[in-house]
Amino acid sequence: MKVVIQRVSKASVTIEGEKVASISNGLLVLLGIVNDDTQEDIKWLSNKIVNLRVFGDVDGVMNKSLLDSNGDVIAVSQFTLHAATKKGNRPSYIKAAKPDVAIPLYKAFVKQVETDLGKSIQTGEFGADMKVELLNDGPVTIIIDSKNKE
Repeated sequence: MKVVIQRVSKASVTIEGEKVASISNGLLVLLGIVNDDTQEDIKWLSNKIVNLRVFGDVDGVMNKSLLDSNGDVIAVSQFTLHAATKKGNRPSYIKAAKPDVAIPLYKAFVKQVETDLGKSIQTGEFGADMKVELLNDGPVTIIIDSKNKE
């Protein structure tokens, strides 16, 4: 699993003109899934996301986590995170899991984040044409890959 995490002052997801998710302070999490992702990847990533210290403390230093700051989350599936661009100019998405594998893992990821965070999170809709709007705070943008735990 690969995620792009953006600390946001606000974010929303709109599908066919209808706003389906909206948060103020928190994280926008774009999630890409591959075929060999497992529940272990989900647990590791969820724990990392909710405990990642990217929110400012009283001194403005990034010392607070999502849990500490009572932030919210929008999780959006994004298969394009696994684009291969080595050959030619048209990205290949062959590494991205197909819906029959990706949808259950996406749902399990959302459930795990909710469990670890202790509250519901908002989501986009798997496979939909979504318009994602955000105001990146900082900007703070972090990429994490569960297969490359650095």
